[in-house]
Amino acid sequence: MIEPDRLFLHYDLPAGSIAQEPAEPRDSARLLVIRRESESLSNHVFKDLPSLLNPGDLLVLNSTRVLPARLFGVRESTGGRWHALFVKTTNPGLWEMLGHSGGHIATGEWLAVDPGPLRLRMAGRTGHGRWLVEPHPEGEAAVWLDRCGQVPLPPYIRRGVAHAGDTDRYQTLHARVPGSIAAPTAGLHFTPQVHAALADRGIATTEVCLHVGPGTFQPLPKDNPMGHEVEAEWGQVSASAMTALRACRARGGRVVTVGTTTTRLLESMGQATGLPDWEGWAKVTLRPGHQFRWVDAMVTNFHQPGTGLLLLMNSLVPSELLRRAYHEALESGYRFLSYGDATLVL
Repeated sequence: MIEPDRLFLHYDLPAGSIAQEPAEPRDSARLLVIRRESESLSNHVFKDLPSLLNPGDLLVLNSTRVLPARLFGVRESTGGRWHALFVKTTNPGLWEMLGHSGGHIATGEWLAVDPGPLRLRMAGRTGHGRWLVEPHPEGEAAVWLDRCGQVPLPPYIRRGVAHAGDTDRYQTLHARVPGSIAAPTAGLHFTPQVHAALADRGIATTEVCLHVGPGTFQPLPKDNPMGHEVEAEWGQVSASAMTALRACRARGGRVVTVGTTTTRLLESMGQATGLPDWEGWAKVTLRPGHQFRWVDAMVTNFHQPGTGLLLLMNSLVPSELLRRAYHEALESGYRFLSYGDATLVL
């Protein structure tokens, strides 16, 4: 097993390096290319991506759509403010949420959601410290979230306070299937012009779906980072996507995943020998030593220190090269995290 001090899991991230606004246009974001074979780095902009890939390669995009999962309101018993992040629907008819409030919320307490008429009854807590709430009136979570919810920006972007433009900008252009509580941010850089240039160069694209949950962003255990297990997330690889993946393998192209989400989904399929498609829970935690079956290269953003996303990066890129890449990015003024710039691992 690799010792923790041999991994690249922690670095100093200045607050000024965390992007507070997205690049405009989307494909003007910077792109740091990390070439593993030559152990070299080069600086580009995202619209250069087609020229950095080879004809015959396949780009795999995540078609998940971010829910307006952030809710705000007051405690009916005290008038105190609370806010929470919808996580998922559980049976029977309960919602699981990550919540924050002034003071402890007791089982049976009622929470009023702004702007109403939705109310939530505190039904209990999970083993992960999340709230279990019963919505009143009853209804589909997606319907209520569309009516009452806000864009779930991470707290490092404007302390989670969304602006009007975030409704569009915190979605990829290929977002189709509602279900995520955070954006697959590597996909935010794509534009119609980039897609046209990819097609002109003979680079195919396909879509899979993985719904991003809160487990993606859990910090690594300090005493045993290699023992970290990412919470399972639901995903689907359609028959057309499976056909595209196998065709890429047959022609000798590279499978280039867009984001850690698609990387984790494909590697969770295992060999998938003979399967026409795949659907289920992505459970694989990618760490150094993983033998990749599907993924040859990856587009991704810069990640927070001490997280499973950086551990995943370390499974693809040797520690010293990854350390150099992040150091150069910080020194060169790259913008980090969800609204920040991108890397291409080749």
